[in-house]
Amino acid sequence: METALIVANVVLAVVLILIILLQRSEGGALGLGVSQQENFASTRAVGNFLTKSTGIIAALFIISSISLVVLSRGDLEETQSVIEKVEEEKDSKTPKIPDSEK
Repeated sequence: METALIVANVVLAVVLILIILLQRSEGGALGLGVSQQENFASTRAVGNFLTKSTGIIAALFIISSISLVVLSRGDLEETQSVIEKVEEEKDSKTPKIPDSEK
């Protein structure tokens, strides 16, 4: 399950990058999209489609990223700080007085 989600997350990231690069350049982007001004209606339709698909792919990417975090939280083990480990080692090295039972 986790492997499939990781693959889907990577695919969504690549598709999102490609869709963003295909959009019309309005200032510094690559602008690989349609740049012909003769067919303005189809250019606007392509722009609207790319804008909507960018939003959908971005939402799916965020959802898959959050679900990956939720799934991987179960694999985490409880950790201790370095100071706690040193204190435990120090406590284990000191001799302890045995309890006397009467």
